[in-house]
Amino acid sequence: MAGGGYGRYRAVIFAAMFVGYTLYYFNRKTFSFVMPAVMAEVPLGKDELGLVTSSQSAAYAISKFVSGVLSDQLSARWLFSSGLLMVGLVNVVFSWSSTVTAFAGLWFLNGLAQGLGWPPCGKILRKWFEPSQFGTWWAILSTSMNLAGGLGPIVAALMSLNYDWRTTLSFSGFICVVVSFVCLLVIKNEPSDVGLPNIEQGAKKGKKGSSSDNSTLTELLLSPYLWVLSTGYLVVFGVKTCCTDWGQLFLIQERGQSMLVGSSYMSALEIGGLVGSIAAGYLSDRAVAKVGLSSYGNPRHALLLSMMAGMCVSMFLFRVTVTGDSPKLWILTLGAVFGFSSYGPIALFGVIANESAPANLCGTSHAIVALMANVGGFLAGLPFSTIAKHYSWATAFWVAEITCTGSTVAFFFLRNIRTKMGRIPRKAD
Repeated sequence: MAGGGYGRYRAVIFAAMFVGYTLYYFNRKTFSFVMPAVMAEVPLGKDELGLVTSSQSAAYAISKFVSGVLSDQLSARWLFSSGLLMVGLVNVVFSWSSTVTAFAGLWFLNGLAQGLGWPPCGKILRKWFEPSQFGTWWAILSTSMNLAGGLGPIVAALMSLNYDWRTTLSFSGFICVVVSFVCLLVIKNEPSDVGLPNIEQGAKKGKKGSSSDNSTLTELLLSPYLWVLSTGYLVVFGVKTCCTDWGQLFLIQERGQSMLVGSSYMSALEIGGLVGSIAAGYLSDRAVAKVGLSSYGNPRHALLLSMMAGMCVSMFLFRVTVTGDSPKLWILTLGAVFGFSSYGPIALFGVIANESAPANLCGTSHAIVALMANVGGFLAGLPFSTIAKHYSWATAFWVAEITCTGSTVAFFFLRNIRTKMGRIPRKAD
């Protein structure tokens, strides 16, 4: 199965998706990267900033859900490429705008286009890689977000030395447009598109019947584990978004740190997230290989809970220990630890939602869980900034910290419930 034909196509397709999704994520966060420069030119308060970020999160949540459901029906490469094209065009037009209304409207369109990125990636990965490799390659592809998030603030800061924020957005948008056409040419939906046999999506460890028993949408929706995953993902993604979107302003406005330290913190967070995503995929794949998957519990839960606990501890230390005199290395270390602890669970929630669902509804399962995650992203926008406006950034981060701790404790007590979603095969019973 790892023959030359598969290896060559896998390398090209994976590289195209990695570069493409790196650009997706960079152009999702460009407003956050250039936010200080935009605020220096256009008068924006905390409410206006929250409106812009929440408009994108709301659109992204809707679009990603629809895209997840459609990814089983439409061409994945066309969805991925067309979304990247739309993202690029919106960023170019955004660079021409100067009002809050235009910012919010265009960033809403950006969110709609962003939703077409990840679901096709998951579908293509499942078609081109064996189940025993799925978690690892899923995690590696997800590090494209960390690469974009880590290098993004640095690239934006370097470009700001010679160009304004409008040039940064228009240039990054143009790159997206060019790469979208490259992705359309080189990405293939499945091996049969190039004359190779499709890869069998068999169950692990002899759990026969688990992947071949089709379930109805109603049976999937009535699975309690689907909503346990959804709630956990909502909290983790929301808290992560709070730190990536507002951590820089917290350091600058309330802790007296420089813009360079704020940008470096975001970069450290994303670099830590890159390592955390790969570690989560690889280590959890090894756990699954040792004991296999069953209808109750999941070998990935132990690592998932450990990383969620790490999120809580690193947030507490970030809020309590950082001052204007804090060593820069300490601030960057906290950023890296939080990134490691938050991006790992984000990768695992997606993998678990996909592998725990019936084969005929895995795209829908991931779409539902991802929708709830992006509800968390929306709550990290205007609602979070409203708390900061009426109280402080420290209070807002305290609320996020308590929410994350409560979710971790609840997930611990529910870790051994039935995790096989949908209909239970008679043999499993």
